[in-house]
Amino acid sequence: MRWLMYYNVKRSLDFFISLIGILITCPVLLLVSIFILVDSRGPIIFKQKRLGKNGKEFNIYKFRSMTVGAESKGSGQYSYSNDPRVTRVGKVIRATSIDELPQFFNIIKGEMSLIGPRPTLTYHPKKITEYSDFEKKRFLVRPGVTGWAQINGRKNVLWEDRFKFDVYYVENLSFKFDCIILITTIKNVILMKDNLNINKTR
Repeated sequence: MRWLMYYNVKRSLDFFISLIGILITCPVLLLVSIFILVDSRGPIIFKQKRLGKNGKEFNIYKFRSMTVGAESKGSGQYSYSNDPRVTRVGKVIRATSIDELPQFFNIIKGEMSLIGPRPTLTYHPKKITEYSDFEKKRFLVRPGVTGWAQINGRKNVLWEDRFKFDVYYVENLSFKFDCIILITTIKNVILMKDNLNINKTR
């Protein structure tokens, strides 16, 4: 009962925090958009199909940090250190996590939450039908911009362990837990700890 009560309140908190976040970062959003347009050919926003709550597909939004068609070139869906597919602007916005700011709009739309399991690709690490009953628990809540797994190793965590972190979060969801994750994430971003330059496709 307490879990459900907080989960319902959490949606309202997500909405208002994201609305304030958009207003505060509006100048940054505008500047980054201009830099992306000047830096390389292609759209400002990168859209990619992800699995959301209850396994429902949605388009996640990010600032484009790679060249157009990057997923079909080089190492495919993953990038690596000094990957030529990553644009000049892309290197900066990835290292600072600014590329994730458009996800405020995903939150406004009700597709994501500020805190929760990161949304997986529709086909990677596996299709929704291939998840075990235990792993499917991660889909009981909205996916987040950041989560318990992300502050516990991020890209260095094996998928099997990442799912365990995700399910642990779902089973222990609380305002206090979310605050711990949010504060730790902000600290990591400021310190540029475990930045997102590696093993990501934008």
